Amino acid sequence: MTSVREAAAPAKPMSWAMLSRALAVPLILALVCFLPAVIAAQPGTGVRDTAYWLQLVLTCYAGTRLATMILSTRRRLLQGVFWMFVYIAMGVAPFAQDVIGQTPTPLVGPRSDLVTAVALILVGCAAFDLGALLASRRPLRRRISVRSGIGPAVAHRVRLRLLVLLAFAASGYYILKLGGPAVFFTSRQEISASVAASGVGSGRSQVGSAFLKGFGTVPALLALLFHTRRLVTSRRARRSPSTVLVWVGLIGLNTIVNNPLSNARYWFLTVLVSLLFTAFPSSAAMYRSVLAAGVVGALVLFPYADRFRYDSSGYRPVESSSVFEPLATKDYDQTVMFANTITWVDTRGHTYGRQLVGSALFFVPRSVWSGKPEDTGVRVGQWMGMSMTNLSAPLWTELWVDFGAPGMAGAFALIGYVAARTDRRYARAVSREGPGPGSVLAVTVPLIAGYTFILLRGPLLQAAGKPAVAALCLLLVTSFRIRAGRRPH
Repeated sequence: MTSVREAAAPAKPMSWAMLSRALAVPLILALVCFLPAVIAAQPGTGVRDTAYWLQLVLTCYAGTRLATMILSTRRRLLQGVFWMFVYIAMGVAPFAQDVIGQTPTPLVGPRSDLVTAVALILVGCAAFDLGALLASRRPLRRRISVRSGIGPAVAHRVRLRLLVLLAFAASGYYILKLGGPAVFFTSRQEISASVAASGVGSGRSQVGSAFLKGFGTVPALLALLFHTRRLVTSRRARRSPSTVLVWVGLIGLNTIVNNPLSNARYWFLTVLVSLLFTAFPSSAAMYRSVLAAGVVGALVLFPYADRFRYDSSGYRPVESSSVFEPLATKDYDQTVMFANTITWVDTRGHTYGRQLVGSALFFVPRSVWSGKPEDTGVRVGQWMGMSMTNLSAPLWTELWVDFGAPGMAGAFALIGYVAARTDRRYARAVSREGPGPGSVLAVTVPLIAGYTFILLRGPLLQAAGKPAVAALCLLLVTSFRIRAGRRPH
C-alpha cells in the first residue's frame, strides 16, 4: 500500500530528453513540411522550374539541420546560427520569392544562373556539414601545462580594467564627435550624416569612419560581456559594489552607442545574441529559444525593423497583403545577388583572392592603395546599373568570386570543421570544469555567433572593421598564465 508521504511527493520534472522527443516531430514538420507547404500555396507568378525545386530541397535540408541543432543535447552556437541564417536567408525567403515571382533586387542574367547559384549554395552547405562531421571524429585536447604555467585563455583583471577605460574613452569620443547622446536616439540616417560631418572620412575611403564606429561600439560591448560573465558565474563578483557599478555604467554606455535606433539591424542582433548567450551560458532553454524565436522574428519582424534607418520624411512603411510578401521585396537578396554575381564573373572572370585580400587589408586607405578592391556587392551593383549599391554579397559569393566552386567547397568544409571544434571547446569553457568567470572563449564565441549573421550576409569588406577592433581588444585582455594555487578568472 502506498504511504501518505509517497503519495504527497511532488512529481519529478520532465527531463529534456523526454521533452525533446515530444517536440521533435512537430518541430521538424513545421520547419521542413508545414512552412514550405504554406509558402508554396501562396498566389504568385513564379514558375516551377529547376530553380524552384532546388530551392525547395535547400529549404527542407536547412530546416532539417536547424531542427537538429535546436533538438541537440549540446549547445552548438556557431553551427546553430549558421543553419538559422541558411534556413531563413537562403531557404525560406528565396523560396517565397520563387513562388510570388518578385525579388528585392532584379535578376539581370539568365534563369540558369539562378539554378547554378542555388546548386552552389547546396554544395557549400554539404561541405560545411562534412567539415563538422570530420571535427566530431577528433577528440579535444586540454591545452594546459601546469609545469610551464600555461593554461586556457582568461581575461587578466588589470587589463580588463584597461579595456573598461578604453571603452568609456572611445565611446565618449564617438558620442562627442557626433554631437552628443541625443543623435544616437534619432535614426541611422542622422548617424551617417553626423559621421560624414565629423570629417573622419575622406573621399571614397571609409577607413576613418569604420575605425570611429568600431572603437566607439566594440570595446563597450566586449567590456559589458566580460563583466556580465563575471557577475553570472562569480558570487564574489556579485558581492563587489565596484564590479556591479561598472556593469551598470557599461549598460548605460551600450544603451547609447549600441541601441537599435542608431545601429544596423544586424549589428544590434549581434549585441542581443552575444549578451543573451553570455548571460545564460549553460541554459539549454535559452539556446533553443534563441534559435526558434530567431526564425519567427526573421520572418515576421525583421523586414519591418528598418523603421529607424531613415527619419520620418524618408521612411516608407511596408504595405503587403501577405506575411510572405516582405520576404520577396525587402532585405533578403542573397540568392539573387549570388546569381547576378555569377553573371558578372562570366563577363569578367574570377578574381583569384583579390577580393579577400582587399577585405583583410580593409584598414589601408585608398589614398595609399589606389587599386584597392571595392565591396563585392558594390562592384556587382555598379555593373548592374543600380543607383543603390548597398547590396549583399553572401559568403558563398565572396568565396566563389575568388576561388570558384572547388575553392568555395573547400573553404566551407574548413569553416564547418572550425565551427564544430569551437562549439565543443565553448561547451567545455562554460562547464564547471572550465577556466572560470574570466574565460575568454566563453565571451568570444557568443560574440562570433551574433556576428555570424553579418559575415554570412556580407560583403566582407564592410564586415571586416569591427572584428579587427574586437581582436585588438581581446589581445589586450587575454592571458594564458595560471596563477599558482588559484583558479584563473
